[in-house]
Amino acid sequence: MKYSVFVILFFILICQSQYVVSDSKSQWNGGTRYDFQFEERDVIIVVPEKIAEGKPWIWRPAFFNAFPSVDKALLEKGFHVVYFDLTHCYGSPHSVALGADFYHYMIDRYHLSPKVTLEGFSRGGLYALNWAIQNVDKVACIYLDAPVCDVFSWPGRERADLWSDLLKEWNLTEADMEHFTGNPIDNLAPLAKANIPIISVCGDSDQVVPFEENMEVINTRYQMLGGTVELIIKQGVDHHPHSLIDPQPIVDFILRNQAVF
Repeated sequence: MKYSVFVILFFILICQSQYVVSDSKSQWNGGTRYDFQFEERDVIIVVPEKIAEGKPWIWRPAFFNAFPSVDKALLEKGFHVVYFDLTHCYGSPHSVALGADFYHYMIDRYHLSPKVTLEGFSRGGLYALNWAIQNVDKVACIYLDAPVCDVFSWPGRERADLWSDLLKEWNLTEADMEHFTGNPIDNLAPLAKANIPIISVCGDSDQVVPFEENMEVINTRYQMLGGTVELIIKQGVDHHPHSLIDPQPIVDFILRNQAVF
């Protein structure tokens, strides 16, 4: 009996040791949090107390721990919560390629599900959509929250500092932007063909990332292409707060679409 207990404990330690690659270890909402870097960018992995079958995961490319009601609920369901900081990359080709390297690292190192749920808040939506468009075979579903879908809407030329950062990240000139083809609103066909379902939460009074210039365009065009969109509109709400006080509709959507392998 003692021998059996020892074997079980040893097995648990071996299984958990795969996560000990971090600079620090802590707790986050009942899960074990590991912080480290990949390609000189911050990574956070939160491991659930009880891992769900198939090792499902949700990946944020921006704003870890901001309005995290969905992440917390999925963690309780056995999802890994993963963050790889690509916040200021504006969905550029270089950052999309970097995200593909990170995805393969997560699959090869941690054996997570080959289908990931992408979570894009604000400018993170721009990255989530552009990454998904280039990696449709790797995506279970997409959760977007007040997402940037058109760089001419946000940051737009009026935000000169951010616009300059965008040009630098994309390695483009102002003249190049006259023929820019990198907006998610213009590249939805691969997602629709792959039948990637999208859920989005938006405020109808968003002054930062206007709904009618971003997610409303995605909603209309994606459905015209045959894609599936579930839209939750918050009446009278600006860009903040993100998410929902009760995230159950979003969680249910993800649980329906995150396949187990």
